[in-house]
Parts: sequence; C-alpha cells; structure tokens
Amino acid sequence: MNSETIKNLVKDWRVALVLLLVVGSLVGIYLAPPSPEKGLEGNLQFGLDLEGGSWLQMEFQSVVVAYSTDGSVGDLIENLQTSLEADVIQIDENHLEIRKSVSRADLEPIFAESGASIVTYQKGVSPFTADEVKQILNEKVNALGMQDARINLLTPTGSEYPQYVRIELAGVDMATAQEIVGKQGVFEIRVQTTGNETEHVLYGDQITSVSTPERDPTTQAWGVSFTFTDAGAEAFREAALESGAIDNPGAHHLVMLLDNETVYSAPLAGTLVTELRSGPVRSLSASTGTGDAGLEDAMTLEIHLRAGALPVKVDIVGSGSVPAALGEQFKITVAIAGLLALLTVGVVVYYRYREPAIVLPMLAINLAEIIILLGIARFIQQLDLAAIAGLIAVVGTGIDQLVIITDEVLHEGRVPSPNLYMKRYGRAFGIIAVAAATVFIAMLPLALMDLSTLRGFAIITILGVLIGVLVTRPAYGKIIMAILSK
Repeated sequence: MNSETIKNLVKDWRVALVLLLVVGSLVGIYLAPPSPEKGLEGNLQFGLDLEGGSWLQMEFQSVVVAYSTDGSVGDLIENLQTSLEADVIQIDENHLEIRKSVSRADLEPIFAESGASIVTYQKGVSPFTADEVKQILNEKVNALGMQDARINLLTPTGSEYPQYVRIELAGVDMATAQEIVGKQGVFEIRVQTTGNETEHVLYGDQITSVSTPERDPTTQAWGVSFTFTDAGAEAFREAALESGAIDNPGAHHLVMLLDNETVYSAPLAGTLVTELRSGPVRSLSASTGTGDAGLEDAMTLEIHLRAGALPVKVDIVGSGSVPAALGEQFKITVAIAGLLALLTVGVVVYYRYREPAIVLPMLAINLAEIIILLGIARFIQQLDLAAIAGLIAVVGTGIDQLVIITDEVLHEGRVPSPNLYMKRYGRAFGIIAVAAATVFIAMLPLALMDLSTLRGFAIITILGVLIGVLVTRPAYGKIIMAILSK
C-alpha cells in the first residue's frame, strides 16, 4: 500500500477508532498513573496465581430458619437471644437469622417453648448480612491500600443463603491475611466543645450492641440504634452536660470517628436531650436521612459502629498461599505461552495464504484487540490464570473470524468488485455476529456467578467478543478491502 492509501485508511472512522482505543489502553496501562518501576506489567492487576499471596475461605457461623408461630414473634426472638446468647435478626415475616452455629435439634425445644415450630433449617446468612460482610472486608483491604483483593460469597448448591466467604489477597502473606480479617479498628465518640474543638467521650468497647438499619415510621428517616454499657451511658451523659450539648445541641455536635476519621456528626435530638436531663441513657439511635441515600448511609454507619468487626462470627475452613517467586514464574510462563500462541497462529495463517500483505494486518488487528482488552481489564478485572486462558482463547477465535472474512471476500480466488465485496463481507460478518452472540450467551452465566476460578475467563471472553464484533472486525474489513484493491 502507498502512503495515500494508508492516510485514507487512518481517516476512516473504523480504523481511527481502533488506533484511538489502542493508544488509550496503553495510556491506561502505563501512564495512568506512571509506574516505570513495574516495567512491562504497568498498572495491570494480577491475581493470586501470578502475583503470589494468600487466600482464606471462611464459613459463617449462622443459620437461617423458616418458622411458623401463633404467638408473638418478638417473644420468640427474645427467648432465642436469651437462650443462645446470640443476635437474632428477623429477615422477613417467615425467616429468622440466628447468628450462631447451632443445630436444628438444639433449636427445636426453644421454638416449642415459645409456641413456634421450625419449617426449614439452613446453614448460612441472609443476603443482607452477606453483603454487609463483603462491604466490611472491602473497606478493610482498601484502607490498607490493597486494591487487588478479591472477595466472593459462596452459596452451596440447593441453598438460598451464602454459607462461605472467600478472600484472595495478592502479594499478602498468610499471617497478614488472617490479621486483616480479624482486626478491628478504633471507634471513638467525641463531643464538640468550642469551635471545631472536640473532647473524648468514650471508645467502641463501651458499645454493647448495634442494630441493623431501621426506618422511623413517623419521619421515614433511616437510622441505626446502638446500646451503651452502664459506664458508657454515664460517661456520655456527663460529657453532654459539661460540654453544653444539652443546653445548646446545635453548637455541640456528637462526633463519631473510626481510626481518627470522622464517620458521623450530628446534634443531639430533642427527645434525647430531655432524657439526658433526667439521667443516663443506654439506648441511642443515629439518624442518617430518608430514601435510598439514607439507607446507604445507615448501612455504612452500622459498619463503623461495629469498628470493622464482622456482624457474624466466621471460622476459617480453608486456606492456602502462592509464594511470590512461584507467581513470578507463572507470569513468565504465561507470557511465553501467549507469544507462542500468537506466533503459531501467524505461521498457520501464512501457510494458508502465502501473502504477507494479508497475514500482517491479521496479526496487527489481533494484537490491537489484546491491547484494548488489557486496557479495559486494567480497571475491572484481575489477571489470573483463568483470565489469561480467556486472552489466549480470544487470540484463537479472533484469528478464526478474520479468516472467515478473508476467505469469504476472496471466494473463487478473485478480487471482487466493491459491491460484491460488501455483499460478501456482510455475509461473513453475519456469521461472526451469530457465533459471537452464542459465545456471549454461553459465558454470561459464568460471568455473573461468584465462582472465582471461572469468572475471570468468562469476563475476558465476553469482552473479547464484544471488542471484536463492535471494533476490530469492521476495521479489518476496511483494511483488507484496501489491500485487495491495490
């Protein structure tokens, strides 16, 4: 091709889009932010298989029970809490979450005593509690700057409720991983004195219980209730009196901090002020507002009030680690495998066409597709062995689709006229689109499941299919047309 043809190709929006995405992907991988110390890896996120690190699989010490009763549900819950010394949460009108590992045989006498019976019994936690655990663990690892963590909830086949949580921490040893799961933050309540000055009131160890978010039926505002110890309630009242928060609540906010970061600040409510004038108050409620934003803030505040402690006890039932040296070896092996796959494909295609003018654009488009795919994955997906397998699969299916286009337009070995070319190209693209849709539908369930060993493969494969059909195949069609018409 002469320079004029190349200029015309670059001006075509399909080819220009590919070039733009390739440049953008390279910027994302190597310049946003700059990381020269990482070499060719750039800002790519590598999973446990390639980075080394540790994984823990933990089982929730909790059961979910469906029940029937003619009596008071409140009395049933109170009886369970007293007998089991555990938190009991009502999920809906027919289900209770008992945050303790207890057998059905041990529960049945307690239910019978309260005039109730167990309909179904399953190990695990409610989806609400599972999401809360996942959010707490995410906040812990993000606070430590570990962006390459993967946290998955696992639900056994036939169950409705998550029973396990698995956390993978790339570049972290086993001791650190266990500390991240078990360590709590430092929660503190302070009261505003003068200006922006605050005074210590109490620490989180004076909080005995924290409820799940509840909505006030009168104001429709979301809030979180929590309870002080007797000593905590007395300290809180004394601080409110001495600071002037009771006489002038608007000028003396109650401030909550977790690890010295403010997580909540608000004046005392009028009803609380009245109660504090009479004596210590053990049960308080922090209001966070109405609507979805209020609920989200309430869920976050609940986590902060627990100081990073999980709402339900977990036991480690499985663990493992990949040494950093072994992870580095995997990276080298994977890089060699990828290069060999690309070179092998190039040799096979050259043997098929014996024409460098066709082979080189094929390999260039395939390489561009991989770069764009890596540029997107840099922001949304860790690269583990399954994801790398997806990349290699994309290389193979990508070349296969380019061969379909080339063979279709070169039918009978002659260069077709422009009109005939577009007709044949449209037919080839239709075949490719149907095949891509089939792959997309097949991979979608795996991409939506929390199966850590398969999800990366499915996501990379789906992204590769979409990039191919929407971006690189149309560009290749334009390029091959220019080559064949020379």
